Amino acid sequence: MTHRHDPDLPWETSLRRDDARSGDAEWWRDAVCYQVYLRSFADGNGDGVGDLAGLRRRLPYLSELGVDAVWVNPWYPSPMADGGYDVTDYRAIDPTFGSLPEARALIEEIHAVGLRILIDLVPNHASSQHPWFEEALAGGPGCAGRDRFIFRPGLGPDGDLPPNNWRSVFGGSAWTRVVEPDGMPGEWYLHLFAPEQPDLNWDNAEVRREFESVLRFWFDHGVDGIRIDVAHAMIKAPGLPDLGPADIELIGSAAHPGHPHWDREGVHEVFRHWRAVADSYAEPRVFVAEACARNPERLSRYARPGELHTAFNFDYLTTPWRAAHMRTAIDSSLTTMGAVGAPATWVLSNHDVVRHLTRYGRPQSDGPVHDLADHLLAGPFDLELGTRRARAAVLLTLALPGCAYLFQGEELGLWEVEDLPDEALQDPIWRRSGHTNRGRDGCRVPMPWSGDTPPFGFSPDHAGSAPWLPQPQEWKRLTVQVQQGDEQSMLELYRRALHIRRLHPALGNGALVWDPLAGPGVLSFTRLPGFQCIVNFRPDALRLPGHDGVLLSSVLLEN
Repeated sequence: MTHRHDPDLPWETSLRRDDARSGDAEWWRDAVCYQVYLRSFADGNGDGVGDLAGLRRRLPYLSELGVDAVWVNPWYPSPMADGGYDVTDYRAIDPTFGSLPEARALIEEIHAVGLRILIDLVPNHASSQHPWFEEALAGGPGCAGRDRFIFRPGLGPDGDLPPNNWRSVFGGSAWTRVVEPDGMPGEWYLHLFAPEQPDLNWDNAEVRREFESVLRFWFDHGVDGIRIDVAHAMIKAPGLPDLGPADIELIGSAAHPGHPHWDREGVHEVFRHWRAVADSYAEPRVFVAEACARNPERLSRYARPGELHTAFNFDYLTTPWRAAHMRTAIDSSLTTMGAVGAPATWVLSNHDVVRHLTRYGRPQSDGPVHDLADHLLAGPFDLELGTRRARAAVLLTLALPGCAYLFQGEELGLWEVEDLPDEALQDPIWRRSGHTNRGRDGCRVPMPWSGDTPPFGFSPDHAGSAPWLPQPQEWKRLTVQVQQGDEQSMLELYRRALHIRRLHPALGNGALVWDPLAGPGVLSFTRLPGFQCIVNFRPDALRLPGHDGVLLSSVLLEN
């Protein structure tokens, strides 16, 4: 893959962080955001778990990498039944990660180096240890506290059957029966994820007021934006009707327009109110939705004027490494998002899916897949092939119009750790599936920074605990220390690509024009002024068209 450039472009000019796109109210339209999975990024206190102190110490690395913003996964107090996505207090920091004063300091330091910060918000469900839920359990049937959640009587003569046939994304029923204050089995509560994550009732006005208050709390602390977890699930159908047969087979996605709990129309009213909150600030805050919709047009509805700013493009993430499939995913996203005036948001990996280097290193299917079990069935993993494709994929991604999200460690060429010991697995999917689905821990293994042996600089030298997930010994050749300065390394490829993207006037927001003469298995497009991107998906070599010079290539080019 190559980039074509205008020979007058001074692309080797050095940039300061505040030279490019800062102060722009619509910075989010072409930003590159780096996802920090806090538990696995950097451990500052030596307990084996990443924290705010570790992130603060590594901010120079992120600044030098060349990204525009940082997205931090949930940092709230939590029993960690699902890695922090079970929240007990939305206005505080879990002591494992640090404190609220440390979070304030981090926000200030991120801004000081010219970056912005987005945080995660989890509005579909809280923790079963949240004070609201404890109040609901203590109050018994009919109490006001239960209306903040979704409690229902069970079916059958003794109420011992779930209220409907809804299934948890993590496996098993989406309902758990409670023991009432009198000690007797009682009502059931809904949890579309783990039992420790009871769904909130978004038909309740108090719930809506509370989350608007939470938004203002973090915006007042200087947070630039918020990623909304499971944005498509907050509204449920009146009466909670059963899933149809097709819906039961497709638990994780909206199978049809009338799905009883995915992608319902009512979520858009909630987000219109949230947008008003974000727009009330002198520098408007921004949102990115994690929303699963049945097609790109439905996804674009989340980013309509007056609603959210952007939405993750999971069609692109799950597309196999095939030229025609990738072009279809790119075109559909650009067309549908363009129709509502929103930028496309490109993602290759995140904390919930198999790392794309591993996905691309296996035989490619004809349809979208991201589950580890699906990939294991596809065939043996070819590290060299996956690495070569991953190098091309990031150059393609950063050349596309819109914004992009990078997942920590992809810039090092990390692969999915598929052989974690059973006893190390912590994802609730592993337990809820009866130990048949190994879950998402393989993409969450802590970052390797330096040294020849674990913890590879993830924890300080005096650390008293091993990393919360074990790192492969083979990662010693992928540490930041080893790769920096090596022009052929994945890290330096990312740094150079991000540098070019920041400086080149054709990149970022805008449009592209496909090359009609590109042959089968090749993607080629032009962006003005003076930029061409060519991606060769074929196994054989491709002769480049006439050009003034090569900005960057994912492989060494032959003369």
